[in-house]
Amino acid sequence: MLRSSRIQIRPRCAIKTTFKQVSSDPCFAPASFFSLKRLSTTRSHYEQLDSTKDIWNSLISKRSGLSKTIEDTNHRIGSNAEPSNKENVTTTSNGSLVNTSFVVKDNITTTQEETTSASQMLSNYKSPFNATVVSLLSAEGSKLVGKANLDELGMGSSSTNTFYGPVINPLYYKENDDNTKHIAGGSSGGSAAAVAAKLATFSLGTDTGGSVRLPASYCGVIGFKPTYGRISRWGVVPYAQTLDTVGVLSEDINIVEKVYRVLNQYDSKDPTSLPENTRQEIITTKTSDLSFLTIGLPEEFIIEDLSEEVKEIWVSVLANLQKMGHKVKTVSIPSIRHSLSAYYTLVTAEAASNLSRYDGVRYGYSVDDIQGSAHDMIVANRTKAFGAEVQRRILLGNYTLSSDSGDHYKKATQVRERLVKEFNQVFNLPHALVADDIDLSTGKCDILLSPTSIGSPPPIEEYLQQTEENFLNAYINDILTVPASLAGLPAISLPFGNHGIQIMGQFGDDDTVLALSKSLLD
Repeated sequence: MLRSSRIQIRPRCAIKTTFKQVSSDPCFAPASFFSLKRLSTTRSHYEQLDSTKDIWNSLISKRSGLSKTIEDTNHRIGSNAEPSNKENVTTTSNGSLVNTSFVVKDNITTTQEETTSASQMLSNYKSPFNATVVSLLSAEGSKLVGKANLDELGMGSSSTNTFYGPVINPLYYKENDDNTKHIAGGSSGGSAAAVAAKLATFSLGTDTGGSVRLPASYCGVIGFKPTYGRISRWGVVPYAQTLDTVGVLSEDINIVEKVYRVLNQYDSKDPTSLPENTRQEIITTKTSDLSFLTIGLPEEFIIEDLSEEVKEIWVSVLANLQKMGHKVKTVSIPSIRHSLSAYYTLVTAEAASNLSRYDGVRYGYSVDDIQGSAHDMIVANRTKAFGAEVQRRILLGNYTLSSDSGDHYKKATQVRERLVKEFNQVFNLPHALVADDIDLSTGKCDILLSPTSIGSPPPIEEYLQQTEENFLNAYINDILTVPASLAGLPAISLPFGNHGIQIMGQFGDDDTVLALSKSLLD
């Protein structure tokens, strides 16, 4: 397991020590289903940007109706809508999302275009069905105008690990100035960039450890990850099933709430979808109490790596909450310190299992003219079609699942369990699925608040260089967002200046998270 005390909050020199320990471990020898030849090719495809795409490279595919402004796009799709039978859904003319447009991350299936997950392995894959979320949005009158770029198969926090070239952050970009090409965050960087560039009213991303919230923070938009299980994952290419959550990005908190209301329903096709009886049993904060909330400030998030600008914005938002009549207090959630190492232990193990299906034989990319055995063909297919970061995480996951790793997976699961219990001790409301013996007396918190990211997004070239020197540097970006993902909590990133502030609620208390967000942004 990666050493949490070194990865989470310490300087980069300590992280390099950990990297040397990992890279010299004989247990990290090549797995049987690809070679390590491409593990240093982090710049693969960067120079092959397609000039026909949007200048931010936020979209992998586009549909007719996409225009330069949201207003123009929504007008065109409203007056010249494509026949609904192409999507096999019935559109409601008076739906709650009529005259809106949306983009979906390209790991969410649609029938009209390929679902590539920004991977060469799936570059020719066309789904026979729409994801549940796509059907629900289309039925409410919103029109899909494109599919967003991402870190390959959702693995990354920069949207540079993509077969289609890095996503450029519209918040910082000035045309013809390479010095303003900053990362958009990831893995849902294309979804965030498309909204920031005003290509659509809203977008969908997937959040495994912060993949909606971090790019939202970097691109200056709102990014909402609902409670795990509230929104259907049917039609989402899996990365880590116990963590993957469909999220919503927009510049308008009211749109975020509308989209969430449409998608927040049980789906029998998704085994991780919360059933109706569980949804009814979830206790949420009373509407009458929303004016006088207790806001918790986790002391484990007060780390040296936070930039001064982020600290100033955090303090400013907390002061504003006090002026609004809310109470602010510090709380302690000790397991947050170990959450990043636990996360990467669990997520890589699940990824290794999920990605074993991609062999280029049943479907996916296949290398031509391979001489040798079936094993040789599969090795060639996976070595060629998977990028460096995907290969790295498969290796890490297979090691975790092997007998050589000892009980790393068990320990990571125990950290996750303790984290949930500690969150339960902090929140006023009980957890709907975990019957802990906890003290529900007064004095607890309704909401937790922290920064979303430790600082500003770096330039793409600088980020790629640092990551090539030490890939663990990229993992630190998730330190503030991973805890909510491990516990399945609702969390949202709100833009303040050029940074994001994160609001987290108890499991199932999404309405309180959205209500406080609306009051802060009003």
